[in-house]
Amino acid sequence: MNILISLALTTGILSGLWGWVAVSLGLINWVGFLGCTAYFACPQGGLKGLFISLCTLCSGVLWAQVIIHGSALAPHMEILSYVMTGVVAFLMCLQARHLLLSFVPGTFMGACATFGSAGDWRVVLPSLLLGLVFGYAMKNSGLWLAARKSRRSSLIAE
Repeated sequence: MNILISLALTTGILSGLWGWVAVSLGLINWVGFLGCTAYFACPQGGLKGLFISLCTLCSGVLWAQVIIHGSALAPHMEILSYVMTGVVAFLMCLQARHLLLSFVPGTFMGACATFGSAGDWRVVLPSLLLGLVFGYAMKNSGLWLAARKSRRSSLIAE
């Protein structure tokens, strides 16, 4: 079985399971899929990629809270929100100098999930993090399945 088929199979099965888990736990399904996506998109794999994705997703949630609460300080000054968004976006990119915060798209995914959920970080955070674990399981079980099938095929060929 080639790697694409293996990844598709494990991703399909675990995506269905994620949908059920999200509903059962009162989490936000689409936010969890952002967590899954963060792991798949992170250039680092394995536990290192999991940890980098975790750090960047969490930092994005935090940065979104900075924008939301900072903008609320002067609601009559709309320009403040725009300036704050620009400054924070700059800082979100700049933080990538640090290895654990180097996956900039993960930071923006965390922020977008927070904005899309009206700032409800108490639901966003567990949705992202459990989705991230599902992404890790999807990719690594698919890689394991492909490697297992490949080993079995090479043993039969001998």
